[in-house]
Amino acid sequence: MLVDILMTVAGLGVLVLAADTLVRGASALAAGLGISALTIGLTVVSVGTSMPELFVSVTAGLEDKADLAIANVLGSNIFNVLVVLGVAAVIRPLRVNSSSVVTEIPFSVSAAILLGFLANAALFSSKPELSISRLDGAILILFFVLFLLYVYSTSKSGNENTLDIPRRPVSMSIAFVVLGVAGLYLGGQWAVDGAVSLAQRWQVDDALIGLTIIAIGTSLPELSASAVAAYRGETDIAVGNVVGSNIFNILWILGLTSSITPLPFEVVSNIDITMVVASSMMILLAVATSRSATISRGFGVFFILLYVAYMAYLIQRG
Repeated sequence: MLVDILMTVAGLGVLVLAADTLVRGASALAAGLGISALTIGLTVVSVGTSMPELFVSVTAGLEDKADLAIANVLGSNIFNVLVVLGVAAVIRPLRVNSSSVVTEIPFSVSAAILLGFLANAALFSSKPELSISRLDGAILILFFVLFLLYVYSTSKSGNENTLDIPRRPVSMSIAFVVLGVAGLYLGGQWAVDGAVSLAQRWQVDDALIGLTIIAIGTSLPELSASAVAAYRGETDIAVGNVVGSNIFNILWILGLTSSITPLPFEVVSNIDITMVVASSMMILLAVATSRSATISRGFGVFFILLYVAYMAYLIQRG
């Protein structure tokens, strides 16, 4: 069992380091090619911090561990809102800009609702088996493309919030990207293999491991990025990183994974999808009840406590 624990921890550690390496390399490469800082923040940072979830879910899907692949994404999205934003808000109250309230957060909520509808679509047909099919995956990817088009149009709006991105030679930036991708592949393999072995030894299902250990581990890049951003007063980055990552997790990661291999879906996972929707809606509630459109420290503490209660429920369920 010790070997399985070490493999899981090592895999998660490699995932975090590799994601950071990838983000640094891709950001420097984009800056060197003259891509706007706003576009980098909305795409490279969010996608980069979501790469651990991508490699874990794809690897789990290919190994016929659908519960782990789905639970990893849902658990990460819940952790992102309740813990990542919660911790960031405790560090510094997070001001949420109007575009996030009007467009990006509702888009994130809609993505989760769309996932729930597609996963349960078989209830309205003669087929009893629930799954996220290849067609469902294609639909999710289509909405991901629509989101990218929105990001592109936003980047052309003239809002040039600058990010501090160090300039590096193009060859060095490419090397960082390659090393990051290689590390993510290796870390994802270790994390999945170790987690599956632990689930078997502890006689718990893959979904519980995915919703807890793996989800928390793969969300560490988001936690570190948003916490540092909040400390530095870059609250737009702290919030945007979480919202963007949650959209990417559902539409791109589950879309790609289910396009490669259909993912059988358990009815109990609807509770977790509901939690994803509810936690995202709480961001809007926090903003609506604030005079300055911020997520206050009080709401940050509430988010964290709610996640503790959710974890207690998961352990009881598992």
